[in-house]
Order: sequence, then C-alpha cells, then structure tokens
Amino acid sequence: MAKHNEIKIHGKSRFGRFQDYIGEFVYGGIDGSVTTFAVVAGATGGGLDSSVVIILGFANLFADGFSMSVGSYLSTKSEKANYEKHKAIEYWEIEHLREREIEEVREIYENYGFEGKLLEDIVAHIIADKDRWVEVMMKEELEMQEENKTPLGMGAATFAAFLIMGFVPLIAYVYDYLIAPVTQLFALSTGMTALAFAGIGYMKSHVTGTSRFRGVVETLLLGGAAAVLSYFVGDWLEKLLT
Repeated sequence: MAKHNEIKIHGKSRFGRFQDYIGEFVYGGIDGSVTTFAVVAGATGGGLDSSVVIILGFANLFADGFSMSVGSYLSTKSEKANYEKHKAIEYWEIEHLREREIEEVREIYENYGFEGKLLEDIVAHIIADKDRWVEVMMKEELEMQEENKTPLGMGAATFAAFLIMGFVPLIAYVYDYLIAPVTQLFALSTGMTALAFAGIGYMKSHVTGTSRFRGVVETLLLGGAAAVLSYFVGDWLEKLLT
C-alpha cells in the first residue's frame, strides 16, 4: 500500500476542495518532474537533439504517469475493499460473539485508564449503538481508518500532477522545436525544473508537516541527484556506443 495514502494533510484551508488530494498531487508531481528531468538529462548527456528528447520525454510522461495513476487507483480501491471486509467481520462478531466483543471494548478503555462506574458507563454507551460500536472496534482494535477519497479521484490527481509537473523539463525543448531556437537548452530546462522542484517541495512541507526549507531542499537534492546520474550515464553510453 502506498505510504502517501496514509499521510495527514496540513494547512487544508489554503487549498480548498483540492485539499483531500494534495498528498497525491505532491507525490505524483515529484515523480513526474524527477523522472522526466532524468530522461532529459540522460538524453542531453547522450548528445541527442531536441526532437529525440521530446519523444523520449513524452513517452515517459504518459506511460509512467498512467502507470502511476493506475497504481494509485488500485491501491485505494484495495484499501477501501479491505476496510469494508473487516467492517463486515466486526458486525458479524458483534452479532454472534457479543460478550467477547463487549469485553474487548472494556479492555480498550481500561488501557486508557478508565475504571469503575465511569468505565462501565463508557462501555454501555458504545455498545448501545452497533454502528458506533463497530466504528470503535475498527479504530481502536484494528487501527483502521476509513478512506474517504475515491479511487478515481486518487488516480486522476496522481496522473494530472505527473503530467503537469513532468511537462516542465520539456517546455524549453518543445519551444525550441516548434517555435524558435533556444540557446543553452539544458540550462534553461534545468532552471525551470529547479523552480518546479522548489514549488513541489513547498507543497510537500504542508503535506508532511515539516519545515518549508527542508521540503524545498530535499526535493531539489532528489531531483538533482537523479539528473546528475542520468546525465553521466547518457554521456558514458554515448561515448561507449560511438
């Protein structure tokens, strides 16, 4: 199960309706920009021209973006199905193993320090409503939280982020090929991608609850390391094969 599905969102009010999918957008954007820039860097290191960079970049953009979005969709769908399965089991146990389940509720709140009449009142209140009882057991016993985000929404957010942020490293090459020649193509692409990394890192800090500076620096370092590695691999292969 993808870890980012479990991330708690911070600073929701800044992002409106988009708030529930910030995590997916951030991690989809990171993957999109890093992998596409790595392709661009590798192609540049290999001495390939703009048309080839564009072909490789867009192939990566759509193939990897779709693959990642499908993974996010299936992961969320599987998580929701697993939750519903265990929820049904809890309803069955309450119906057929009532005394054991009552004792489990009692043990849960004893571990929180409740005792005596207060403990019994809490237990009586919880078991008075089956839906509330099941909710308590799901959270406290199984440590499972219901996923409110839809599988389709998760997949769409991931795919959109991958395409949007992954396109940034290609902008200069597309402009150079379709509109007008650009000098220092790779340098321009690098600068634009660095800005994209910084923006994604800033958003990541809201998702993870870490400092903004740390979020930006970590993302820049991650992207930079991938680009450097890809560039020198491309350069090495170009020298090896020519």
